[in-house]
Amino acid sequence: MFRTALRNVLAHKTRLLMTVLAVMLGVAFAAGTMVFTNTISDAYQKSSSKGFDRVDVAVTPGGVSSSDAPGKDPKLTEKLRSSAEKAPGAASATGVVQGFTAVADKHGKLIGGGFSSKGGNYWGDKDPRYPLRDGHAPKGAGEVAIDARTADRAGYHVGDHVRMSVDGPVMTPTISGIFSTDDGNVAAGGNLTLFDTATAQKLFHEEGRYDEIDVKAAAGTSQVQLQDALDQALPKDAVHTKTGQELADRQAESIASSMSSMKTGLLAFAGIALFVGIFIIANTFSMLVAQRTKELALLRAVGASRRQVTRSVLLEALVVGVVAAITGLLAGIGIGAGMKSLVSSLDSATVPDGPLVVSPGTIATALAVGIVVTVLSAWLPGRRAAKIPPVAAMSSVHATPTTRSLVLRNTLGSLIAAAGAVLVVAGTQMHGDDGQPWVGAGAAVLVIGIFVLTPLLSRPLIAAAAPLLNVFGVSGKLARQNSVRNPRRTAATASALMIGLCLITGMTVIAGSAQQAIDKMAVSSLKADYVVSMANFNSLAPDVAERIAHTDGVTASSPMSNAPALVDGERHYLTGVNGHDIGRLTDLDVTDGSFEVSGRNIVVDDQTASEQHWKAGQNVRATFEDGKAVPLTVAGVYHGNDMIQGILMDNATMRPHQSDPTDMQVLVKAAHGPQAATKDAIQHALGDNPGILVQDKQSVSGQIAKAFTLMLNMLYGLLAMAVIIAVLGVINTLAMSVFERSQEIGMLRAIGLDRPAVKRMVRLESVVISLFGGVLGVALGVFFGWAAGKLIASHIDTYALVLPWGRMAIFLVLAGAVGVLAAMWPARRAARLNMLNAIHAE
Repeated sequence: MFRTALRNVLAHKTRLLMTVLAVMLGVAFAAGTMVFTNTISDAYQKSSSKGFDRVDVAVTPGGVSSSDAPGKDPKLTEKLRSSAEKAPGAASATGVVQGFTAVADKHGKLIGGGFSSKGGNYWGDKDPRYPLRDGHAPKGAGEVAIDARTADRAGYHVGDHVRMSVDGPVMTPTISGIFSTDDGNVAAGGNLTLFDTATAQKLFHEEGRYDEIDVKAAAGTSQVQLQDALDQALPKDAVHTKTGQELADRQAESIASSMSSMKTGLLAFAGIALFVGIFIIANTFSMLVAQRTKELALLRAVGASRRQVTRSVLLEALVVGVVAAITGLLAGIGIGAGMKSLVSSLDSATVPDGPLVVSPGTIATALAVGIVVTVLSAWLPGRRAAKIPPVAAMSSVHATPTTRSLVLRNTLGSLIAAAGAVLVVAGTQMHGDDGQPWVGAGAAVLVIGIFVLTPLLSRPLIAAAAPLLNVFGVSGKLARQNSVRNPRRTAATASALMIGLCLITGMTVIAGSAQQAIDKMAVSSLKADYVVSMANFNSLAPDVAERIAHTDGVTASSPMSNAPALVDGERHYLTGVNGHDIGRLTDLDVTDGSFEVSGRNIVVDDQTASEQHWKAGQNVRATFEDGKAVPLTVAGVYHGNDMIQGILMDNATMRPHQSDPTDMQVLVKAAHGPQAATKDAIQHALGDNPGILVQDKQSVSGQIAKAFTLMLNMLYGLLAMAVIIAVLGVINTLAMSVFERSQEIGMLRAIGLDRPAVKRMVRLESVVISLFGGVLGVALGVFFGWAAGKLIASHIDTYALVLPWGRMAIFLVLAGAVGVLAAMWPARRAARLNMLNAIHAE
């Protein structure tokens, strides 16, 4: 039986090739998705990482409670650094200064983007954190050092002048040195610019102030011993101390937490990929064993036992699985690399650089899918075939499913689908986070139920296409009859395409609805034509708002600044605005009182008003950072959103109490609306600063949607592969179907059906089956898109379901095109069959 099994594998090379291809596609889909998800996750993790090998204990500012007075925030000073360095067991104490620094390339364009552009301080003449590759340490405000990756990418060398900005004014210092670093942000495609310590303090904070003090332990002193010594030497209320190990552990937790949503989404699609791969393999072997029922019956007739027949099928499956698993894994690695390159090339979102990650789990999964799933997929149909009496099998008495089996299948499928639909609907009635598991579980159950019901659904849906098929004469009638004659085969062929179109339609519905919600949020709350901010959304220089206000073509502007204050004894951040112009720049829905921001009148968003039990006309008392208390009146309550929220008050009232006023953004109204000339004038007034963004409403909307767009692009990459796999799966299934029906096709040719008619018959059958899968996929996708939208709506007030009718029509047209494409080779093969050989084929 072993030799027989091997001979069977090698004797039917076409069948072997199609089977290996099907298994390889399933493995490649699963492996490619896992390579892609692991690579993206690893790149994001490394982009947030920071080495702590040179830090034994880190000293950071103490915390601030909600009752602490504004302006009393703890600060790390030179005195604290000196005390830390003198603590018992301390070898050195390095003051760390951090901030944002936008660096332009030689064409004036921002290198990196936003949060990936960082600045810091070079400690002394030789900083062990940043070994110099070329040049010397920066000294004074006219020199900087840049990281080697940025220098190589932009073509900078020591001695070159570079345009950069920290919070507004453009600087053109000289590059004094180029350094190497293991900073994760730089490794992931960001950049790092270093100034001398005094310059960095002046640019980022104030003279003598640090963000962190890194203390190195002397020989023989442990991290815990040094931490205890620092706790004794430094004031407890002013600082916190953490060992390097604690920081590393906390960072790992933080990265894992920040990556959890992305990983969940990617792993969900990896699970879908695994499911599709398993489905393709199981479907292929079910068809394969069904085709070989007579052959297996002959083995039984000449003396083989049921167990021997089953083992021979399993052995063939093992050989196919090993070959397909290895080739599928290699193909999957290539697919994962291609998808990463594709997503990285998109302009709508930035993906960190990083190496391709092929984890042991990916290899194990690929081998499990290819070998274990293949063997298990062959076991059930092989066992079923071995149980059929040899005479019945050779006479094809077993071929037609009994009415009882169909009724049982349809009943079971209806119950499963109904249970899934109930779970999905129940999940949509819950709050977004609570409903996610219900909707996810319900979607999986519903898809399984639809799989089971697909043979039942195929008859009415395909029958609806009868008038169109009849136009093609005999070929059309035969195509329709072939499609409904074996509903299980039709269902198996259409299901892979159904999954792909279901996912794409669902994501398209969600994407369109979410984008409209974000656009509505940006457009509905703003009358301003432009929003000016730093690329990393930190504070702007104080003179930016003044320069914009005096720019030609600007009719109204308002800086939006933040200031801490105690309002009725509770800490809040107030947003200062230009009370005279803010009404011309915003369009907020006032739910109580009036939108009057002038003098000592404030307006409050509805969430804050509800939490504090404030209403229009109520008096409150604010204590600012200078210690002065000011009575304020709540003039109105407005409906807040992600663009504008919190307590708004007039800058004229707030700024006299601020020691260092900072503006987060500036709203701008132009005389003639958003025009290129006005935008150029604003940018020119700001010195063509690479670190400042001048965005219209559409750009603001795109910025808000950036993270969503990034995730969407990655998912579309996975979905594109799902559709490709589905197309290949349809081709493979049709080819096997033609192989299975060789006798039938030969008989049709013998009674007068010519070759073009045979081709037309196979193509029409393929198109009908593909459209059947497309209709089911689009319908399921809309339902899942609606369910997911109900969960999103709990977080975004402006979310509303948008059905992309045009795109859904395109998807159905593409499904038909997939049918035409998938039928090309099988149709050609069917037409070229020798009718006599086909009639005698076994």
